[in-house]
Amino acid sequence: MRPVVVFDLDGTLLDTGPDLLRALNRLLGEEDVAAVAHADVATLYGHGARALISEGFRRAARPLDASRLPGMIERFVGFYAGAIAVETRPYPGLVPALDRLAARGAGLAVCTNKREALGQAVLAGTGLSPLFSAVIGGDSLPEQKPHPRPLVEAIIRAGGVPEAAVMVGDSETDIATARAAGVPVIAVDFGYGGRPAAKLGADALIAHYDELDDAVARFLTL
Repeated sequence: MRPVVVFDLDGTLLDTGPDLLRALNRLLGEEDVAAVAHADVATLYGHGARALISEGFRRAARPLDASRLPGMIERFVGFYAGAIAVETRPYPGLVPALDRLAARGAGLAVCTNKREALGQAVLAGTGLSPLFSAVIGGDSLPEQKPHPRPLVEAIIRAGGVPEAAVMVGDSETDIATARAAGVPVIAVDFGYGGRPAAKLGADALIAHYDELDDAVARFLTL
């Protein structure tokens, strides 16, 4: 079994906000709802279309018909999927850090609550797909984060075991997932989590991917 490092996606690996925001504002525009700014919804990017759409309507003081929400979600997903990696970028230092981990024998995986097909598409669109042995999305299993099963499954599919793995994330959900799985967790302080990363209770904290090697070395032997 090889050591495995598992990453959250939105706000951890990739700054996906600009493309999510564009899809959201396109949908809101079609619904005659005022556009929102990045700062209005930044902490919701990792929470899915339902949360983003609901916040857009809330900020406009517009009632949201619950019966129409599933259709709006699918329209949002269509808009997003059609332009999924236009402005999305890896965070600074990420790609060299992933290359270093892989060169030292680590398996790399993604565990996200984003739909698996969207996760695969955004990784492909940013050129990161070849680096990852496994991608578990929010619809890959019956359970989603913070349930531990998606994280454990990502580790197994990447060729590892939870006892020799570490997770990297940006939110309380990521911390809770790792805790439930008995896996050490590293928090990044540049994501979409909302709550200050230093207060999440992670086992380690990094402010740049240049710091990832040392953080991982605290928990894994590579």
